[in-house]
Amino acid sequence: MGCDTFAPDVNGAARFAERLAAGLVERGHEVHIVAPGLSQRRVPPAVELIEGQAMTVHRLPAVRWKPHDWLRFVWPWRAKHHARRVLSAVSPDAVHIQSHIVIGRGLSRIAKQRGIPVIATNHVMAENILDFTTMPPLVDRLVLKLAWGDAERTFKIARAVTTPTRRAADFLERTVDVRGVIPISCGIDRSNYRPDPGPRAQRRMLFVGRLTSEKRVDVTLRALARLDPGLDVHLDVVGGGDQANHLEQLTKRLGLQGRVVFHGRVSEDRLVDLYRRASVFVIASIAELQSIATLEAMASGLPIVAADAVALPHLVRNGVNGYLFEPDNDAELARRLDALLSAPHDEWLRMQQASLEGVRAHDITRTLDTFEALYRGEAIPE
Repeated sequence: MGCDTFAPDVNGAARFAERLAAGLVERGHEVHIVAPGLSQRRVPPAVELIEGQAMTVHRLPAVRWKPHDWLRFVWPWRAKHHARRVLSAVSPDAVHIQSHIVIGRGLSRIAKQRGIPVIATNHVMAENILDFTTMPPLVDRLVLKLAWGDAERTFKIARAVTTPTRRAADFLERTVDVRGVIPISCGIDRSNYRPDPGPRAQRRMLFVGRLTSEKRVDVTLRALARLDPGLDVHLDVVGGGDQANHLEQLTKRLGLQGRVVFHGRVSEDRLVDLYRRASVFVIASIAELQSIATLEAMASGLPIVAADAVALPHLVRNGVNGYLFEPDNDAELARRLDALLSAPHDEWLRMQQASLEGVRAHDITRTLDTFEALYRGEAIPE
């Protein structure tokens, strides 16, 4: 499995790869991960414990991308060299790339030369990349055009191309000349979460994710400032990122210091507790190809208020398990939050139940069954 981002990174693509790999190991497969290392030194492959499962991780020499708070990357001109070395050592039955950018690009090309089937999953949107460039917009657009052209060549090597949702598949098919993209949910183990049907002692909003500009956490803060102070609504923000200082300053300017808590990165147990005590999960992001955090919130029994953008409407049925709002419209977000947080408890319970029902379709078992079939070249399950 080739990953340009993997543990200890915290983001949707890394979490998906970790859970998929762990699920496959639990089913008896031998899984090898190829991912950026923590330094530029070459280190031997090592067994690491990922999601409670032991697997071999090949950490390649990597460098930090200075404009980003954690991103590390392998020099592109070394990707094929590393791919040859790893594929010779492992001789895999299949290669699954989680990115077409560097590691996945090298692995896919060498795997094709050696007749090893390739599965490619896309987690990338333009907004995920443009946040961290330091180039003028005109150059950004040219680079993106060239990058998507190269991505197209990588995807055409693959036996199958997948992405987390139908909307994300449609996006990819519109962006590059590739057809038959298969939507496969990232999947979630619902047993890890503990829904609480009881009334909340305090109205609490929750956001979980990277603090980057495409997540639009500033929109959520501005919406919170619009709410009636009598509702006494508080916001928990979980995650780190380059926008953290800016968002903390915005919180002060809006006079929300006593109502917003920036938790940074937290343990899995702490995250489950934060989901459990929240009243609503809020995500204003404009660049979600699925959103594992939203799935976790649904599995925790939370109503969702989300931007009507990309794949979020795939998870949120307006008026059923929450509400959608126009992207970047903090006034509309505030109205949606007011409606939900002021609703009778019976109405909140109805939305909780709808979230729990909606997340059933994203059970990790179905995700594992589908990828196993793709690796084997079999028909995928309905």
